[in-house]
This record gives sequence, structure tokens and C-alpha cells, in this order.
Amino acid sequence: MLTKKEQRLRRARQTRIRIATQGVPRLTVNRTNLHIYASLISGDGAKVLATASTAEAEVRKSLGTTGKGGNVAAAQLIGKRIAEKAKAAGVEKVAFDRAGFAYHGRVKALADAAREAGLQF
Repeated sequence: MLTKKEQRLRRARQTRIRIATQGVPRLTVNRTNLHIYASLISGDGAKVLATASTAEAEVRKSLGTTGKGGNVAAAQLIGKRIAEKAKAAGVEKVAFDRAGFAYHGRVKALADAAREAGLQF
């Protein structure tokens, strides 16, 4: 019997196989109880082009004194930030890799914010 984490990683592996055939950079999302992380990885998977997370000092300051990174508002901020960094790196179109997490809540908020900021996926 697979654990919850093993099931998530299995779903993520299947998704990454489909994304690899597209040959476009992928926007990977990882979430924990305290933080949310977004990485932009090159099409061949060899290089990280940009990252954004709620663990960054600059982001923590903008979230306020409590520094809560595990909510939808923080995910929206990270979505906008990763889109800006992607545009600075010259990337307009990406494949969204939710890493086996459900497309709901913080993951959905990050994706919607990145779309609004100009990323296409």
C-alpha cells in the first residue's frame, strides 16, 4: 500500500513524462504547511531558470509581521513574482507542473496569478 506522499509523487512522475514531450519550460509548484515554492525549469530539465517562494526574506516582509506563507494570498503573490522573473528570463510559455498536488486552493491561486501576470499555459 502506498503512502499519501508516494501516491502524490507517482502522479507527479506521470505528469512530468507528458510535460517532457512538449519541450517547453515547466513551472513547478511545491507546497508545505508553512510555505509555497515555484520554480521555472528549462525544457530539457537541466537548469533552473527562476525561483520564487514565501521563504524569501523580501517576500516575508511584504506578507507582514506574521509572515504567513501558507495561505492563498501568499500563493497569489508568488504567482505574480514567478511570472515577472520568467519574463525577465525571456520565457512566455510554460507547462504547469502541479507536482501531484490537487489543482485547488493555493496551487490554483498561484496558477491564476501567474496567468494574470502574463504567463501562458
